[in-house]
Amino acid sequence: MPARTVLPRRVPGRAVAACAALVVLCGCGWGGSDDDGGPLPGAPTGVTAVAGSATSVHVMWNAVSAPSGIAGYEVYRGTAEVRDVPASAHMVDVPRLSPATTYVFTVRARDADGRLGPRSRAVRATTPAAVPADGSAPTTPRAVRGRAAGSHAVRLSWSRSADDRGVVSYDVLQGGTKIHSVRGDRTEAVVTGLRAGTRYSFTVRARDAAGNLSPAGAPVRVTTAPGSDDGRDLAPSAFRAGIHRAGGACYLDLSWIPPRTDGVVTEYQIQLDRRPATSLVWGGTAPRGSARYSFYVGREAGVAHRVRIRARLPDGTWGGFSAERTVTTGPPASVRRPRARAGRP
Repeated sequence: MPARTVLPRRVPGRAVAACAALVVLCGCGWGGSDDDGGPLPGAPTGVTAVAGSATSVHVMWNAVSAPSGIAGYEVYRGTAEVRDVPASAHMVDVPRLSPATTYVFTVRARDADGRLGPRSRAVRATTPAAVPADGSAPTTPRAVRGRAAGSHAVRLSWSRSADDRGVVSYDVLQGGTKIHSVRGDRTEAVVTGLRAGTRYSFTVRARDAAGNLSPAGAPVRVTTAPGSDDGRDLAPSAFRAGIHRAGGACYLDLSWIPPRTDGVVTEYQIQLDRRPATSLVWGGTAPRGSARYSFYVGREAGVAHRVRIRARLPDGTWGGFSAERTVTTGPPASVRRPRARAGRP
């Protein structure tokens, strides 16, 4: 994380709108201090909750860091803790729920010293209505395919399953163990946090509202790329950079499309001239489509800058950098003076 931010105290014009939903980080993003003065874990970001069946909800969040390390996460339904998971996990199924009911979930991180950070923002999920006497399972997902997305991730895809009442979710299994779940309207998944140069076997199965599971599809075997790559498969795309002036100052205008992951990308690092310039976190709803951001780069005209951006992935690791763009600060806007009109005789 960068040690400083280049943002000014006051951001005029359109930069205000671009920055309104962001928290700019000057430190490491931890969640304050306890009575002993040590920093607590931050609140988990990117929390989502999606019904897995009429009686279960799949909760996901982004990994959190802390000075002493993270020991685990506590998942709450309303005010009651319902699951405790290890630090290696950042998703969990919450079972034994009621059909056609809306639930509210939050997540807290616990560090290695046993201290809890603040709760995440609350997210809601509504379970579908129960389907009486539904003993028919969805059809098997077919045409399961996979490819490595660099050294530490793979992309999976499959054909849509059929069910007389509708598919609610798909489970992704690694070596027979469920590791992930996606909504029933999706037929792809990204699995991150894998080891480099390692062969993995994945299968996919469909689930309906009654919890009936299809047989698992044919296993797909994928080997991650060896060594340490640049993460380009999980880098922001369509990255663009421009300059505008306001109040005699130059501002860098950025736009990009977040990397395709199954979680929500909420944190980015911007490098200016190959040095960290700004880290930012979306405090509200992070964009899944095009994202925009503006920040101050100085007052001098004719200065060339190289800029690129990368995302912190939901598993806590950094994705690759975007393509690098070069921009040059422009001259101050010229002042237009009204033309003198010829007087009438």
